[in-house]
Amino acid sequence: MTDTSRLAFNHNPLDREANRRGDAAWLTEQLASPELRHIKLIGDKVTMDGAVIDVSRCNITPETVFLGRDASGHPWAANRTIAEDGVRDLRSLALEDVLPTDQLGILAQARSLLHWHERHGFCANCGAKTVMHDAGYRRHCAACKSDHFPRTDPVIIIVVRKPGHILLGRQASWTAGMYSALAGFMEPGETIEDAARREVFEESGIRLGAVSYVASQPWPFPASLMIGLHGEALSDAITIDKKELEEARWFSLDEARMMVDRTHPQGLWATRPQAIAHLLVTEVLK
Repeated sequence: MTDTSRLAFNHNPLDREANRRGDAAWLTEQLASPELRHIKLIGDKVTMDGAVIDVSRCNITPETVFLGRDASGHPWAANRTIAEDGVRDLRSLALEDVLPTDQLGILAQARSLLHWHERHGFCANCGAKTVMHDAGYRRHCAACKSDHFPRTDPVIIIVVRKPGHILLGRQASWTAGMYSALAGFMEPGETIEDAARREVFEESGIRLGAVSYVASQPWPFPASLMIGLHGEALSDAITIDKKELEEARWFSLDEARMMVDRTHPQGLWATRPQAIAHLLVTEVLK
């Protein structure tokens, strides 16, 4: 079984109470509870109380989203805020191992939901204003009776293999020396496998055969699900898409081990352990 314990945003302990959150009386009781843990977000930042998330109560609004209840029965909710003091960027919190992994998972849920509400205040069908229902998991348009639901964008991310080597690439904007798996959004009407084959060929010119699933990772910027894969190369001549990548190259497995261990003589490295790309590389090396 693949160990995903180091991945950021992967572990959410909340019971989302999907069968109860449409009950307005029950939801009101949860949000009024003195045990409520209330997350405040502004964009990609969360309000902190020192080294922990600030979960103190604030005003409940019609745009408060209910996240669920933890193992102790405490309800959790989230709101947008305009406060700028005491905030931390979610990416930094994830990459610096500042918070427990289960709290990062709760933040991923909150960030993705709030971002969706920020951009779906009006009906995509008729343009009328929509109203939040079901604790934040539906918006309803009274004008045309349409319902709108939060979406998750699937992204394939893949380490390509050939005997004794793996394919990694890098973008020009990345930190010096960092290489990662190839990745891209799935398109309508596409299987996971076909998306992987298309993206790898578009970005590197490599043709893929078999594609296998390894693990997944929520990535709340704003609401992606990274679908981690391994793929078997049918060709090895690289032709990169300069609009997507600065470089793509085959690394020997020995080089890949040094990149994971941060001992590569050229200072090359294979992303951070909190990212699924790092996991995909380490799984190849087992």
